[in-house]
Amino acid sequence: MSLIRYQPPELSTWTPFDGLSSLRDDLNRLFDFTFPGTRETGLFTGWSPALDVHQDKDNVFVKCELPGMKKEEIDISLHDGMLSISGERKHESEHKEGESFRSERYFGKFHRSIALPTAVDAGKVKAAYKDGILTVTLPKAEEAKPKQIEVSVS
Repeated sequence: MSLIRYQPPELSTWTPFDGLSSLRDDLNRLFDFTFPGTRETGLFTGWSPALDVHQDKDNVFVKCELPGMKKEEIDISLHDGMLSISGERKHESEHKEGESFRSERYFGKFHRSIALPTAVDAGKVKAAYKDGILTVTLPKAEEAKPKQIEVSVS
């Protein structure tokens, strides 16, 4: 039997990945500054809505958050395997006098383009907009769908 000296645990357990979340926050702050004398926010004009892409064996689904927009303000296009969603959210001036205490909502033009994971049938694409969520359903092309191949024994 051997004796091992007791070592008290360190007060903080540091990992090299601890700083990544604060680095991301710092970068977000860098790109979210406002130029003096303008309404545009961010280093680049416009904003970028969040979206999700998932698929099953027959379809590719794209869900995009566009709260407060009308369906007429949204443009969707499909070209060479790229789905593009764009539009513009108009700035609403709800208060006539006084100044804003806090303003966090984004206004202006946006454009999102994503490469689709597989070939789709462009003639059967459907889009629905409900409760601020745009859902685009893109049926996979027949050649992109998985095929079951039967093995014959001879």
